[in-house]
Amino acid sequence: MKMLKENPRSLMSTLWIFVLLNMIFRDLHELAKKSYIENILSSNINEELLLIFGFILEIPILMVVLSRILDGKLNKWANLFAVSVMLIGFSTTLSTADMDDIFFMAMETLALLAITIIAWTLPKTRTQSI
Repeated sequence: MKMLKENPRSLMSTLWIFVLLNMIFRDLHELAKKSYIENILSSNINEELLLIFGFILEIPILMVVLSRILDGKLNKWANLFAVSVMLIGFSTTLSTADMDDIFFMAMETLALLAITIIAWTLPKTRTQSI
């Protein structure tokens, strides 16, 4: 709780790193399944879909930095918007999720909820150091 009071921006940035690592390891974890690799090889994923996935993956990467440098209202709304986009993205994959996917998504969702709470309570002016 001390870090939350003293430096909420650093905590949010760290939580975005946590979300990003969970996303990456959820995907890497799937590579252990023979059926996953076969599905990738047999699917016809187009460049546009890969670009969309790239944008979604870029959100937590960008928020690591933006959480630290944006002030007040802009920081709050940028984080809330990013959390919303990420949660919508997670919801689109729930129909194909297995138990390990659900575990990783649960961890990501808890972190996103923490980011939401911290962002909502950010002071309007920067009183903490980066």
